[in-house]
Amino acid sequence: MALTKQDVLHVAKLANLTLTPKEVEIYAEQLSSVVESFDELSKVDTTDTRPTSQVTGLIDIWREDVLQPVRTLTQEEALSGTEKTHNGNFVVEYVFADAD
Repeated sequence: MALTKQDVLHVAKLANLTLTPKEVEIYAEQLSSVVESFDELSKVDTTDTRPTSQVTGLIDIWREDVLQPVRTLTQEEALSGTEKTHNGNFVVEYVFADAD
């Protein structure tokens, strides 16, 4: 399945990317190659294959979530290195642009 330039432009818009016409051509070719690779995988007969989530034999090791006072700063200690605070919180510059 070959992706069209319109497909690439649609994905770029969803990702908020600005692409040059040259980039659109390059990505259309490269992404088509990726999609074709996945098409090949769909041809493999997996009817007798059990689903797996991982095959390494690793297991999750959990620890109890315990507060360790010697490794915890008080609010006063945490805020001691900043000049701007409000209601016990850091004050930082706005980092998100208006979503128009």
